[in-house]
Amino acid sequence: MSSYKKTYTLPFKFDIPNYSQAFLEETSEFKRWLKHIKRYLYVLLRKQNKHEVFNILPSHNRILWINLSAPSLGDSLMDLSSRIMLKGRKVDLFTDKKNADLYKNDFIFTTIYTDKKQVGNNKYDLVVIDSYSTRSIYIKVDIAHATNFVGMFGYYNGPEVNRVLFSFHQMNNLLGYVKNEDELNKIAKTSISISRRDKEIIQKTKLPSNFIAIATGGEWNYRTYNKWDFVIEKLISQDNDLNIILVGSDNARDSARVIMDKFSRYKVYNYVAKFTFNQTAEIISRAQILLCCDGGLMHSANAVNTTIVALFARLTEEMQLTESNSSFSLFDKDNVNNILVEDILNKYKEASIFVHNHLLGE
Repeated sequence: MSSYKKTYTLPFKFDIPNYSQAFLEETSEFKRWLKHIKRYLYVLLRKQNKHEVFNILPSHNRILWINLSAPSLGDSLMDLSSRIMLKGRKVDLFTDKKNADLYKNDFIFTTIYTDKKQVGNNKYDLVVIDSYSTRSIYIKVDIAHATNFVGMFGYYNGPEVNRVLFSFHQMNNLLGYVKNEDELNKIAKTSISISRRDKEIIQKTKLPSNFIAIATGGEWNYRTYNKWDFVIEKLISQDNDLNIILVGSDNARDSARVIMDKFSRYKVYNYVAKFTFNQTAEIISRAQILLCCDGGLMHSANAVNTTIVALFARLTEEMQLTESNSSFSLFDKDNVNNILVEDILNKYKEASIFVHNHLLGE
């Protein structure tokens, strides 16, 4: 079954950072085969094998993109980053409810669906499916049973990859290699559309004219830095007038509270869990630098071109960033909390010099 090789073989002709070899060594072939055969047979069972195609043609003007495999906001931004290559076509998105708000007023997606009933009788020339998971195939069959489809990840399943580069290179492949490798790598980045209303809401908060932002909290312990207060202490000791804005979601409330109690006399402002993701991205867009761990807000900073000082663990920066990102990164193979405060300060100094020179046009 030739499709089995597609589970660990990149579907395009250019190489990107990936952990395919590690995955093959750590995961038994039986488990890999079993997962693949279930997907393969489900595609056959639902009579979709005859509708699989491998190109997006100029005649494919009305496209539905089904993206349900991205478990987090950051993954969603990465997996859908290549949508910019579909500019000029009418593209709708079917996604999970928790990710839908990311794409309101999007510059590519016209309509966002989260329920099959919302799609109604809309007809499409082509469906783009994130992966050949049973859930994605099930939705595709119910919405557009007889419509041809292409896969982004397709049968590729298991190995970690740089998801932004995967998205762009696979889209480039499907479009017939309209860009060469260098051209593609230079434009590969996440993107986000921030509505006028969201910008107005943030404008009314009257942010300081100059500030840095720090993303606190985190979903995973090994990617959640617990010493931001020590970093802030050092930063303030170097610049007593530094404006610092804390951002993050609900899981950052406790850490933000500790920081605010400790630095109540200084110019530290708590905007944690007070705004939507897109509104927080607007705050980050106005920051000189974002200090963060690998996560959704890091990807939003890349989308709005804010320079980042980013902490990584287990997945290296090459797996999460691209050359178009303005980043100064630190890595530990196990846990971001093994990264020294002093090393973060040194990276922050490098980032500050870069931003200063960039503003001067050097």
